Amino acid sequence: MTSLLLDVDTGIDDALALAYLASLPDIEFVAVTASAGNADVHQVARNTLAMLELCGRHNVKVAVGSEVPLEIPLVTTPETHGPQGLGHAVLPPPSGSVSGEDAADLWVEAARARPGELTALITAPLTNFALAIRKEPRLPELLDKVVIMGGSFYHQGNTTPLAEWNTHVDPHAAKEVYEAYRGLLVERLPIVCSLDTTERIELRPEHVQRLAQAAGCAVEELVLPDQPEGLRSTSDNPLIRHLSDALRFYFEFHRLYDQGYAAHVHDFFAAGVAAGTLEYSTRLATVDVETASPLLMGTTVADYRNLWGQPPNARIVSDNNPAAAFDELVNSLGGLARRLAAGDVRKSGSR
Repeated sequence: MTSLLLDVDTGIDDALALAYLASLPDIEFVAVTASAGNADVHQVARNTLAMLELCGRHNVKVAVGSEVPLEIPLVTTPETHGPQGLGHAVLPPPSGSVSGEDAADLWVEAARARPGELTALITAPLTNFALAIRKEPRLPELLDKVVIMGGSFYHQGNTTPLAEWNTHVDPHAAKEVYEAYRGLLVERLPIVCSLDTTERIELRPEHVQRLAQAAGCAVEELVLPDQPEGLRSTSDNPLIRHLSDALRFYFEFHRLYDQGYAAHVHDFFAAGVAAGTLEYSTRLATVDVETASPLLMGTTVADYRNLWGQPPNARIVSDNNPAAAFDELVNSLGGLARRLAAGDVRKSGSR
């Protein structure tokens, strides 16, 4: 059993990551907290709760975090993820309610209650994680494993020429988090899934088609570049239909920016790293984040050769296996969609 604390800014690729994690029977959702990023924090929380319930994970605690980054104004990304964060998808309203607890408090309480047991996955700006560490400086030692989706090292940024989105939204929080990990044991250092390897996880129309086949859909699910933009899925499987609508928007966005009719599903890869289901290797590095220069704001720098003379504070993913990752996604998430359609998934709580 992997017991997860998640912080998300749901988001199309966050939604796919949540659905994938929900498909794994040995995943416990201890709590999921919302960060402002792809959408405002309250929309993120609603998206998250609705996605979890769509996947059969009812009664998971979803809490709201900070409405703004630590020091700079919030910028969201409706052009990338749609006005509500889920592309063309409109999910059924959740039956549950967002918790009134504060996200940072929730993380601290959970980690103190179960020291050394919890895996943390952050696929959002690091605002809530930084605030939690401020409240409990021992948090990096209380958590068993930490996976961060963020940063760009030897790869072009996806927000500025050098900066990745999550880090650029709140660079000051990212800087604080990396500083908190300096001098810790290697096994306590965060595993960082940066654009260097997450952009290799490129989902294409054939993956959507395979996912629908694995779900046992009666009609082939075709999301194709020559179809009208905004075309809505008519799939008989609700989970496939909503994921297809979300992913079509993501394909259209990537094509608009000359990246082809495909989607980089960064957060799914980070979820697989946290769950221990995907292949990857890492390199030790000392990471710092630029927060002063307007031109370079949010740039992440990795010192692999100890030129700074500072202890390492991150394990940066250096390699992965995209083909195997998509085989895993299709098999596991397709299986969940099939079970949900057949009514074989109990209305579960956190497990």
